[in-house]
Amino acid sequence: MQLGLVGLGKMGGNMAERLRRSGVEVVGFDSFSAKRDVDSLDAMVARLARPRVAWVMVPSGDPTEAVVNQLLGLLEPGDVLIEGGNSFYRDSQRRAEAAKAKGIHFIDCGTSGGIWGLQEGYCMMVGGEAEAVAIAQPVFDGLKGPESFAHVGPAGAGHFTKMVHNGVEYGMMQAFAEGWELMKASELDIDVNKAFELWRHGSVVRSWLLDLAVLAIQDNPELEGIKGYANDSGEGRWTVNEAVRLAVPAPVLTASLYARFASRQQDMPAMKMIAALRNQFGGHAIKKD
Repeated sequence: MQLGLVGLGKMGGNMAERLRRSGVEVVGFDSFSAKRDVDSLDAMVARLARPRVAWVMVPSGDPTEAVVNQLLGLLEPGDVLIEGGNSFYRDSQRRAEAAKAKGIHFIDCGTSGGIWGLQEGYCMMVGGEAEAVAIAQPVFDGLKGPESFAHVGPAGAGHFTKMVHNGVEYGMMQAFAEGWELMKASELDIDVNKAFELWRHGSVVRSWLLDLAVLAIQDNPELEGIKGYANDSGEGRWTVNEAVRLAVPAPVLTASLYARFASRQQDMPAMKMIAALRNQFGGHAIKKD
């Protein structure tokens, strides 16, 4: 199995390595990476046997739009184009229609796993036609962890599912961060680090995010030097907007998004944990005090 992979950054580079370990031949291209195997999209496409499978793993928005449009001009009917970034689902639906007009299969793959995906595998939420998914299945098999792949629906469904996933992630991170701050503020001199470690074992709140919180405070118990400032990368806003459009009450997700906005106006202790967690799972930059 071959895969043309566009984008060899923090996510794409690790994905390429995991795929190679699984036996998939990766032809990688990235204008900004010395790890590329070819020097152009044209050369990448030329190296692939038909039906070609190409995966776009570049930042959402204009970079993704540009690469998708270029590939739609290079691929041929029967080939498969996978878009694995954090794109808005309506953009994915539009791109799927553009691909269909050329006889090219389009798959939108919401991809989670961050910088840990190389070791643990990636969680993939896939939208598109079953025929296209079947062609690309060896690639998904090479990337996934145990039970971490699902074809969730038609074009757009993969990125819609990933959008909601990230909204839920905001809420979970906010809950852990507020709990951490509340225990830190208590006059009872609670060993907060020991409490967080305890929750990992037998508790109903145990989770990978909790594991990462423990890693963060093991490295830096007081989160010293981390500014209580947390960015958002867009998916939380999309989630809240869709909740409003569909009249679905989402107070936790909305409040967690607004908390990130508030962090940019004042230094909030809970946001130190949010910043530390984002750095742990995604390698996102943190602001220093």
